[in-house]
Amino acid sequence: QLHLVESGGGLVQPGGSLRLSCAASGFTLDHYAIGWFRQAPGKEREGVSCVSSSGDSTEYGDSVVGRFTISRDNAKSTVYLQMNSLKPEDTAVYYCALDTIPSTSRPVCVTSSFDYWGQGTQVTVSS
Repeated sequence: QLHLVESGGGLVQPGGSLRLSCAASGFTLDHYAIGWFRQAPGKEREGVSCVSSSGDSTEYGDSVVGRFTISRDNAKSTVYLQMNSLKPEDTAVYYCALDTIPSTSRPVCVTSSFDYWGQGTQVTVSS
């Protein structure tokens, strides 16, 4: 059975860093785009970053460009989100999601393109 499990969230001070992991079990990630999304209280879920099946193409939300980096290790069936220079407005529940249609194309980093979701991990940026 397919599972996506996020980890690495927590409380960090402004300017700090965290690395989130999304581990897949029950299948291999090789042929699927993966995305990181976040949802803050009272706000819609938004795309943070997405990566193609090979890792060659990435997309970033405007608010995280230059601060966050997405990567994947298909051999470990894991996708990472390195988050640097964190700001209080980055506080949210972070979800990883899978596009279950195999593709080598550049991902479209919107929620409607992804149809399998993890349970999320809380990231809180506060002093």
